[in-house]
Amino acid sequence: MNNYDMMEKEEIFSKVLRAGRRTYFFDVRATKAEDYYLTITESKKFTNDDGSFHYKKHKIYIYKEDFAEFKEILAEMTDYIINEKGNEVISERHQKDFKKEYDDTSGDTEVNAEVKPESFTDIDFDDI
Repeated sequence: MNNYDMMEKEEIFSKVLRAGRRTYFFDVRATKAEDYYLTITESKKFTNDDGSFHYKKHKIYIYKEDFAEFKEILAEMTDYIINEKGNEVISERHQKDFKKEYDDTSGDTEVNAEVKPESFTDIDFDDI
């Protein structure tokens, strides 16, 4: 079997989700036994100092025997996040030019003692 046949056989169905610097690829692929599984790939674009760019990719494989539990846990986790933090996107706070829309000099020491989002480090899976 040539490479073209392998690629045709490997990618059965695909969808793409573009989300800012990140792109998610959802691909149905076939095993050697002709069964299907899902790959989810996150591709993140990074710009070098010279203006060129590169992508970092992370991929997970999800097999049919894990679909029900995966789907259940994914729904539970996403519901939890929305219930706890709402739909507001706060990632803009991590951008260098983010302007605070509130004054945190209220004198309330308990509020002022909180860890600010700017103090967190962005961790890449490659760092783990």
